[in-house]
Amino acid sequence: MKVVVTGAAGFIGFHVAQLLLARGDEVVGVDNLNDYYDVSLKEARLAIVSASPRFRFERADVGDRDAIGTLFEREKPQRVVHLAAQAGVRYSLTNPYAYTYSNVEGFLNILEGCRHNGVEHLVFASSSSVYGANTKQPFSEHDNVDHPVSLYAATKKANELMAHTYAHLYALPVTGLRFFTVYGPWGRPDMALFLFTRAILAGEPIQVFNRGEMIRDFTYIDDIAEGVVRVLDQVPQPDPKWSGAGPDPARSYAPYRIFNIGNNQPVPLLDFIATLERCLGRKADMQLLPMQPGDVPSTMADVSELGNAIGFRPKTTVAEGIAAFVEWYKDYYRVA
Repeated sequence: MKVVVTGAAGFIGFHVAQLLLARGDEVVGVDNLNDYYDVSLKEARLAIVSASPRFRFERADVGDRDAIGTLFEREKPQRVVHLAAQAGVRYSLTNPYAYTYSNVEGFLNILEGCRHNGVEHLVFASSSSVYGANTKQPFSEHDNVDHPVSLYAATKKANELMAHTYAHLYALPVTGLRFFTVYGPWGRPDMALFLFTRAILAGEPIQVFNRGEMIRDFTYIDDIAEGVVRVLDQVPQPDPKWSGAGPDPARSYAPYRIFNIGNNQPVPLLDFIATLERCLGRKADMQLLPMQPGDVPSTMADVSELGNAIGFRPKTTVAEGIAAFVEWYKDYYRVA
């Protein structure tokens, strides 16, 4: 197939593009290479996928309506994986307009491109952040998610609503994936594992929020990429049992589905740090801080819907995943 992957120079987009190329698909990668974090890391990812003759790169901003419209008209992709977004809960506290531009206007441009060019299936990135103030765990796609606690989460919830609208109005098959704390090789430098590793190796203290009293459903990148590709192959169908009298948020009378994609093995943050210390052979100097605004103390994914739909559940343990990240980090940054 010909697949457009937005955010192709990003952490998840890079891995998804690699997997699609490995199985023989043609990939058109889209990214604006912004400087939210180290551009050289994005360029290094791109250099790897660009080695494939079936990969083409288009430098474009998803918020640029004309550029995205032209891209879709020219390429006529069969399927689209939309991963480009302004990421980061904490950054949204100080740069809110970046989120409405990239995550809302940008997503509308993708939806319009799919609508007008016969795309068979759009898979897009949502986030576990949409669960917001929910405390019933594990988080289920069937739960209400109307209480976000960050603008980032609100934009991801908006994406789910926009996607359903297009599935309803134009019969566009759309699937949203709520990612749970993705980590692994080639990860984002603003994420906890990257920040912790860099600081520990430099002999600097690490910032541990909520005094370490946090639990996360850390999900390894290879599991995320495999889940994305398997979902891409599973075009959603309308659910004939769906009822407006008792609406299920995870399904619809339209060709629309929402899935959690998490490891389903939540880990206390302090245990995560202890595992990293073992892999690095060094102890962390922990600076215990209060909870950050917009953050939540615990995330845990119910992945039964994903397993039933595509016969796959993330399986990589945190010990395996952190070891792989540390190996990559030391090699990439030439750290002894």
